[in-house]
Amino acid sequence: MAVTVPIILGIATNHLEIGLALCFGAFWCSPSDVSGSLKHKQIGILFSALLVVVISFITSYLDISNYLFFPILGILTFSIAFISIYGFRASLISFSGLLALVLSFAHTLENLEVYEYALLIGIGGLWYLVLSTLLFYVNPKAQTEETLNETFFITADFLDTRRQLIGEQPNRESLQTQLMNLQSELTEHHETLREILISSRKSSGKSNYHSRRLLVFVQLVELLETAIANPVNYHKMDTLFEVHPEFKTDFQKLISEFSRQLRAIAQNMNNSKQFPSNTLLSKAFKGLETDILKLKNENHLEDYEYYLMLQNFLDYQKKQFEKLKKIKWLLGNPDLTSDDFIKNEKLKRFIVSQDYNPKLLLRNLSFRSTIFKHSLRLAVAVMLGYGIGLFFDFQNPYWIILTIIVIMRPSYGLTKTRSKDRIIGTLIGAALASGLVFLISNPYVYGALGVLSLVIAFSMVQKNYKASATFITLSVIFIYAILQPDVLKVIQFRVLDTLIGAAISFMAMRWLLPAWSFMEIGDTIKDSLKANAAFFKSISTYYETKGNVPTSLKVNRKEAFLQTSNLSSAFQRMAQEPESKQNHIDDIYELVVINHSFLASLASLSTYVQNQRTTEASAEFKLVSDKINDNLNKVCVQLKAINFESLEINTSTFNPKPFVFPNNHNRLRTDTISQIESEQIQKEAHLVGEQLYWLFSLSEKMLKLTYKFNV
Repeated sequence: MAVTVPIILGIATNHLEIGLALCFGAFWCSPSDVSGSLKHKQIGILFSALLVVVISFITSYLDISNYLFFPILGILTFSIAFISIYGFRASLISFSGLLALVLSFAHTLENLEVYEYALLIGIGGLWYLVLSTLLFYVNPKAQTEETLNETFFITADFLDTRRQLIGEQPNRESLQTQLMNLQSELTEHHETLREILISSRKSSGKSNYHSRRLLVFVQLVELLETAIANPVNYHKMDTLFEVHPEFKTDFQKLISEFSRQLRAIAQNMNNSKQFPSNTLLSKAFKGLETDILKLKNENHLEDYEYYLMLQNFLDYQKKQFEKLKKIKWLLGNPDLTSDDFIKNEKLKRFIVSQDYNPKLLLRNLSFRSTIFKHSLRLAVAVMLGYGIGLFFDFQNPYWIILTIIVIMRPSYGLTKTRSKDRIIGTLIGAALASGLVFLISNPYVYGALGVLSLVIAFSMVQKNYKASATFITLSVIFIYAILQPDVLKVIQFRVLDTLIGAAISFMAMRWLLPAWSFMEIGDTIKDSLKANAAFFKSISTYYETKGNVPTSLKVNRKEAFLQTSNLSSAFQRMAQEPESKQNHIDDIYELVVINHSFLASLASLSTYVQNQRTTEASAEFKLVSDKINDNLNKVCVQLKAINFESLEINTSTFNPKPFVFPNNHNRLRTDTISQIESEQIQKEAHLVGEQLYWLFSLSEKMLKLTYKFNV
């Protein structure tokens, strides 16, 4: 709408150049229109509009055929790309500026002055802002519903993968990798929902709709925490399910039903009458309770321990059921009382403000900064691409640099993937367009197909870049088919320019100031470890003091999930890089898995202590907690000294200081079970003891692994 309306009006009023200027302004500002609060979207679009006005004004005065233009092109490219240091939305504003820089070469002014053209570009950006704001007010719930819907589906996929991990699995490693990727995706969606729901509530006040959706979101976050919780480590559960395979099947069926119901809720979010009944889950729980009770044998320690393990695991599933029922209730549009609302002072602690201090620019003017190296690399690649286009007298040399700015990303793996997808998509689009231009010769049909292809391309750019590249190619060719009769020549140059742009992007990423992941992975591991340590301290403190669950515990939980997600993404980038640059990848993968296992154990402990009435923390609990914290601090110290660029490892054996784990950390380790203590206390002793032992074991493993690198 923002692109086509100005062009149609321009043609109708015989002022096509004005229509094109407005169209360009709207088009260049569109990338910054992403999910988030309305205020942040508006500020992003306004900054994009300001940037494209400045860029259009500068480039209109430049002689692009002059070779002195190259250093100016490089400086402009570097400066615009460097804006990305201010976060994700800033990177999209930067992309808008780069689009304006490149595509300004495609349009020569005939009837407009430079300042008129630049102002019209800005008005086009404002037109897009007005349209975006208007559509938001027409359907203010759209982005909330869409993001929430996607979160439901990803949570269902997460539960389904978690179900497959129950019991011994031949492909456990691949399932754990899949689980980590889904957890990262979920964490990103949670961050988006926090911004949408909390920021919109702060700006527009409390509304029943937003409060309900916020409470649904809270249940989804807690559902994720409970989903990764495990009453003991995987090996003990594997042994249990090997001895009693019927429980493995029953639990898998139960979790599968949770997953199915979440998908059903997502599909009928605004029609609670279509939600699946709770009856099936209630029956499954009753059946499991009866079967687990048969296992109870207080005179046989092993059977009784199995019984407690299954009971604790069942308790986690009951918590999931409660959250699922609450989600259904909240989506059924109940009238909430003031007691149901979450206070704003608590909410604002979950939103981290982006640092926009100008000093950040100076701090990143260093080869240690990934964005600095990317900006420099992009500037050189753009100059090289444009030089090749001029030297060989290509029809549209700016297509080469357009390909470069679209493909090149700070990470090698993503650049490589986008290069491949861009080439394949362009070839498919060119082949389809070649066939269609032989069958169709009507310019109005070309125009309609061009606009339709553009809409499809934009809608798929985040989900399937290969398909998006196909439709972008179709759109460009159809638009050029209206303007130029020799459309096959256009297709030929389009393919050639894409191949050259993709090749330059790949080579620049591979050999020009490369930023390999192993250079930064140590800091990412340390950040994740620190977040897990803070989460553990919050849990320990709450277990010792009891009372109301402090907001700080939930904030630390959010940070632990976020940093663990960042670690997974960093490792994923490393795994996509050349094998020669994957230094110590097996050991780093083990550290990543241990971090995830540590978080899973923390989630188990956190879920239990928040939802059960617990006894006074024992001296042994405090002793072991202090030891775990001490181990984590030592790992952080060792990580600071590690140079992952070095291929050397420590060949000497690691000998940690002797620490005798308390024998009575789990009261079931006695020969007979005390009849005085209640079953609830026994369950608590078993779960807390097992988790402490598992956390201690994981912290020791991390110490041994990081010791290998201290040479």
